[in-house]
Amino acid sequence: MVRAEIEGQRSGYVGLIAETSADGRDIMVEGESGILAKSVPWFKPVYEPSKRRITWPNGATATLYDAREPDQLRGPQHDFLWFDELAKFRYAEAVSDQAMMGLRLGEFPRWLITTTPRPIALLRRLLAQSDVHVTRGGSQENLDNLSTNYRQNVIERYRGTRLGRQELDAEILDDVPGALWSRRSLDEGRVAQAPHLTRIVVGVDPAVTSGEVANETGIIVVGIAEDHHAYVLEDWSIRGTPDEWARKAVAAYRKHGADCLIAETNQGGEMVEKTIRSVADVPVKMVHASRGKYVRAEPISALYEQGRVHHVGTLPVLEDQMIAFTPERAAGLGEGASPDRVDALVWAATELFPDIVSPAVPREPVPRENPGALAWMG
Repeated sequence: MVRAEIEGQRSGYVGLIAETSADGRDIMVEGESGILAKSVPWFKPVYEPSKRRITWPNGATATLYDAREPDQLRGPQHDFLWFDELAKFRYAEAVSDQAMMGLRLGEFPRWLITTTPRPIALLRRLLAQSDVHVTRGGSQENLDNLSTNYRQNVIERYRGTRLGRQELDAEILDDVPGALWSRRSLDEGRVAQAPHLTRIVVGVDPAVTSGEVANETGIIVVGIAEDHHAYVLEDWSIRGTPDEWARKAVAAYRKHGADCLIAETNQGGEMVEKTIRSVADVPVKMVHASRGKYVRAEPISALYEQGRVHHVGTLPVLEDQMIAFTPERAAGLGEGASPDRVDALVWAATELFPDIVSPAVPREPVPRENPGALAWMG
């Protein structure tokens, strides 16, 4: 498609975005199905690796970008973008945001994504857009170009399995093996409105850094009713400075008339409490994790299985993290965002169910409340 855009003179400023610089060079440019191999001899482009640039005889250019560095895309302008294996990008959201900001040249700027589908939020949002055209292709359609060994040892072995359906048949599979939650279980427990709640808390999992590629601060509001069922009310999570996430957390606390904020201190220590109190003098209960994220989440997952936790409406980004919450993701391994929203949910739910085994070492809150302390909420 890149060739067609260039040779048809519809595009002249192309961005090629791969997971790494090596992938861009080895697959998109020099690979057996890459730009150089598929170019016709009389319209062969010149590749300059040191400049990350390809130039065609008609003056059109393409620039390669490394998806590990989203800021590379801040500033450059394009009329066509090609993302290869977008679903693998560690910073998929940040890369997409920066790239789309510069997709503003020409009469009809467009983008192309080639990827093995994975259930990331960005990909699902794009697939749901009415102006996105989707083409799917499975390995079964390419048998004539595959070796006998590959057909026997890969296609036959993995046919019908979850891995095969994703990697060979291009299916997006939401339920992840080893994850503590499934999309189906969340849907079954979903309600349109919460009953009267006897207690409400706001779970906060603070990020220790800020910036476009920093982790988010998870901010989740959860309440409990007289029947001892919990209701997840809202997701106020944010990627921002300490002052910004503290204001968000306090705003959530005020809106829902919560009893207190439940904040993890493993990375920020006492600074977490001081940051919150610099915004407003509200009750804060500090907790320190003594076990890993996955182990802490298991009792809460069990409550979901028992039908004792419900989501009020849809909470798409939180739920995306939940259905992908495997031991590897909980440990920060593999691609994808850190599950900070899930951690904030776990802190809040654990506070509301004191009868389950506590996964943290709590510090008693200082019950100070001054309703007039907050003059502005952002």
